[in-house]
Amino acid sequence: MTSSRQRICLCVALVVALAPACAGAMDLSGPLVDLQTRLSTAAMHAPGRVGIEVEDLATGMTSGINDTASLPAASTIKIPVMIEVFKQMEAGDLDLTTVVHLESRDRDWGWGDLADARPGIGKTVKQLLWLMITRSDNTATNMLIRKVGRTHINQTMDDLGVPSTHLGDYIRSESDAIRYALRTSPHDMLTLLDAIARDKMIDEWSSREMLTILEGQTHNGLLPSPLPKDIKIAHKTGSLHDTLDDVGIVYEEDEPYVIAVMTTQLPDLGLGRAFIHKVSRLAYDEIGRFATWREEEGIAAFSNDDDAAPDLFPPAASAIPAPDMKMWDSAPAGLPPAAPAEATNDN
Repeated sequence: MTSSRQRICLCVALVVALAPACAGAMDLSGPLVDLQTRLSTAAMHAPGRVGIEVEDLATGMTSGINDTASLPAASTIKIPVMIEVFKQMEAGDLDLTTVVHLESRDRDWGWGDLADARPGIGKTVKQLLWLMITRSDNTATNMLIRKVGRTHINQTMDDLGVPSTHLGDYIRSESDAIRYALRTSPHDMLTLLDAIARDKMIDEWSSREMLTILEGQTHNGLLPSPLPKDIKIAHKTGSLHDTLDDVGIVYEEDEPYVIAVMTTQLPDLGLGRAFIHKVSRLAYDEIGRFATWREEEGIAAFSNDDDAAPDLFPPAASAIPAPDMKMWDSAPAGLPPAAPAEATNDN
């Protein structure tokens, strides 16, 4: 039976800039209590083991089920890799134009076309970031892990206070060991995404660029699927033979929220997909209701004078937009164009 840790809290201050943990709490009725109840009911009927956490960014209020459980990260582990890349760019150790050359040990055929490229081909950090996040290319990810160092990624995650997030190996999808080598929790992912949304991950520029890359996601068959097509979502999916994950920031009008849904030990991926669709839609509905209720009850969002207050909307432009196809002249033939928004692949 899925265990659960139920909590609803209203953050009146952020003690640590990178953590959406609560410094104080108050009992509330209203839509987020309904959300907690509905999440509990959904988890009781889940097709496998699940973990969920949702945070209303305007107030810092969270609701979760089994949210600190260590679960298979699958490709959501690429968010920590991206964070370490930006950390080392901020330190001056590399930049977007730094070229990384493909080595045989980087190849993984689980997802992505770069594994079929000729040995020694060079890709810029910029290209690899976009391949890793928007197309979930495992070989591009391994090239970046090798460049920045797996131990450095793990140390950065420890420093950021996300104890369940760990890379025990490169991405090796041919082995079931990947379930145990790449780990995280819904709360860890929410913590990282909260910091990105509030411009607090590394620095403002890095946070905005990471948001832009996450918004370019081409695997949109999970969290975005049941939502209105005009909703902007910055997210990262993950899948294994028995695991489906999706974590992201949903820009729902003036009440954006972070959501992390992780499922594993699934008897069928279709059941996991339907579960994530259900949770995504009920979170969207209840957060929308909460926005109206909060205004009626006079519960304010974080003050604009608060150092922790988020810019509630995604950046309009980026210094590192998606690479032009001209940039792939040295790539092997067959790298596909970006998938349409309604694509249903989950990786």
